[in-house]
Amino acid sequence: MMWVRRILVALLAIVVAGLILGLVFGPAEVERELNVVAPHESWPVGREAAGLHQEMLIADLHADTFLWDRDLRKRADRGHVDLVRLREGNVAVQVFAVVTKSPSGQNYDANTAGSDNITPLVMLQGWPVATWDSLGERALYQATRLRELARSDPDLIRLLLTGTDVESLLGARAQGSEIIGGLLALEGAHALEGDLAMIAVLREAGFRMMGLHHFFDNKLGGSLHGISGGGLSEFGREAVREMQRQGILIDLAHSSEAVVREVLAMTTRPPVVSHTGVYSQCPTARNIDDTLLARIAARGGLIGIGFWEGAVCDITPAGVARSIARAIEIVGEDHVALGSDWDGSTTVLFDASELSALTQALLDEGLSEVVIRKVMGENLIGFLATHLPAGETELQSAGERLEPS
Repeated sequence: MMWVRRILVALLAIVVAGLILGLVFGPAEVERELNVVAPHESWPVGREAAGLHQEMLIADLHADTFLWDRDLRKRADRGHVDLVRLREGNVAVQVFAVVTKSPSGQNYDANTAGSDNITPLVMLQGWPVATWDSLGERALYQATRLRELARSDPDLIRLLLTGTDVESLLGARAQGSEIIGGLLALEGAHALEGDLAMIAVLREAGFRMMGLHHFFDNKLGGSLHGISGGGLSEFGREAVREMQRQGILIDLAHSSEAVVREVLAMTTRPPVVSHTGVYSQCPTARNIDDTLLARIAARGGLIGIGFWEGAVCDITPAGVARSIARAIEIVGEDHVALGSDWDGSTTVLFDASELSALTQALLDEGLSEVVIRKVMGENLIGFLATHLPAGETELQSAGERLEPS
């Protein structure tokens, strides 16, 4: 029987070793497959573009970076964003979106909520057990990671909660600091798990922007990529009102066109579409109708142009620049921003460190320096300075401005 025991011990050791190797190397290999910088030669950046890029305030509306198990203080050999590459790209503000559930396939045309790619990733990366079956806990865990990073390295990154925080960040950078402002956003309000009280819980955790949907219909209503194509449910309308009351910016990326129209009809505070393309430039099911983009901008909203194929069709810097130029034609130069979708299971042709290639492409597209400054960051930073709550007094009175007169 001794030999049987030895075999069992050996098998157990092999299983344990396999689990350890999976935990150590598995997440990195998964990310290398999903967050790709396609091979390319160095992008040529002339002296004018390089100088302009270093002078600008640069900001991006959407990166899913905290979904992945990386130390953002170090330059990674995978993915699109870390603090080192953000500094190399001269990024002043990065909105970090928090993903909690994503269906198999991530089809643009139709998905159900019956599958979830994130659960195995959460387990593989060794997240706390509470996150394994709770979307809300997944959101809170990612928020904790950003807060702890900001606390441990306050000279590297600062969590943005108010308009005053934005102004303070700008002051620090004007004095030569390279500090980066990070804003927490929720990608899909299914993380509320049907409970309006979770909005306050997430706000307390640091969230200041919430997307209503991701790739599937949820309790709030229809996704652009769901089954129903429907508008807001009663719970969805209540959630929108509560988000507005608590000073939460609403993100309409991934929401159905019916939801977009209803949100515009029932609110007065401007929404954003954090990461998208322009349908007339790139006619995919990922992009909503141009007229809806124009209506969002007419309400003071902001449109973030993405860097991946489903949004812009051509992912070269020149292709992204053409989509930005088309967006400006439709919504105006004051309402266009960057919405990369870096680290969002996307393939791109430039990461955060290579953003100067986009500055060069925008110059080549014929945009003026004034317009390029707006698109590359001034529009988004100004939007946050204006529309983030200034403090608790503004939050308490926000409810008075929910419904249009």
